[in-house]
Amino acid sequence: MNSNNLIQNVQMTKATAITAPFWARVITTFFGIGYLQPGPGTWASALTLLVWWLLSSRIEPAWQPWLALLLALAVTLLCIPAATRVAAATGIKDPQFVVIDEVAGQLLTMIAVPVSWKSLLLGFILFRGFDISKPPPIRRLERLHGGMGIVVDDLGAGLYALVAMHLFLHLDLLPR
Repeated sequence: MNSNNLIQNVQMTKATAITAPFWARVITTFFGIGYLQPGPGTWASALTLLVWWLLSSRIEPAWQPWLALLLALAVTLLCIPAATRVAAATGIKDPQFVVIDEVAGQLLTMIAVPVSWKSLLLGFILFRGFDISKPPPIRRLERLHGGMGIVVDDLGAGLYALVAMHLFLHLDLLPR
């Protein structure tokens, strides 16, 4: 990030702090993770997997797919209106510090995937790869209005990564 981008990020953060509701700022930045540099989306994805690993280690494996699905759904339902408010407050279509969409997409990636260090690492790599490269038609999803456009493209990347994870499982390239 060059100095002009850093100054712009600080200005956007101040503008958001003034005009966006507190709840929207907390949710969209994933409790402040969105302000970490470099790569706030990568930080959010990594922390999501750490939280998922901690949660999943405390519940029965049979319930893990349902918990991942429920969490992905809950985060999605919360983050669309929050991201809409923050985008409107900043005047920026997809602010870089809004990272809750990465949380939703990363959780989607892990649905019905057995939790191990290998699956967490592969899920991280696949999701971040699809999120950054945005293969068709994911790029087109960004055109949706407000928070929907911010969030749905990451859900598309999460869906691509989920399919890839299950292909790896089906081909026995990932332990069950």
